[in-house]
Amino acid sequence: MEFFRIIKLKTQDKIIQDELTIANLEYISNEIFVIGDQNKTEANIGGIWGEFTLTRNLIRGGMRFALVECPNALTWTITTGINPDPDAIVIHLTINRQQQKEAFIEEIEEFLDDQSSCLQEYFNKNS
Repeated sequence: MEFFRIIKLKTQDKIIQDELTIANLEYISNEIFVIGDQNKTEANIGGIWGEFTLTRNLIRGGMRFALVECPNALTWTITTGINPDPDAIVIHLTINRQQQKEAFIEEIEEFLDDQSSCLQEYFNKNS
C-alpha cells in the first residue's frame, strides 16, 4: 500500500537533506522520538508502533526513512523537485501489504498528517 501527502511549499532537496536529520527528528514528526543510540544514518526510536531502528538515507530529491524491524516494511520518503509534484514537498509512505486493518491505516494517515504539519511549520518558519 502507498500513501502520499503533498505540501505546497517550495524548497530544495539539499535543504531537506541537510536540515531534516535524525538529530532534528522533532522537525519531521511529533509521533516518533529517539530513545537510544543515534548517528547520522540510524537511531533507536520509539513511537506509536513500538520501538524500531530508524534508518535515514539520502536519495534523489531528498531522503528515505525506514523502520528496519517493522513487519510491514514501513518506509517513507520526503522529496522535492521530482514527480508527482516537482514544485512541492512530497511525503510518500509505503508498506509491503496490499491490505491492512483499518485501524493501522488510520494510524498511518495520522502519522502522515502529523509529518505534514511539522514540515509545513518548519519550512514556513525557516524559509
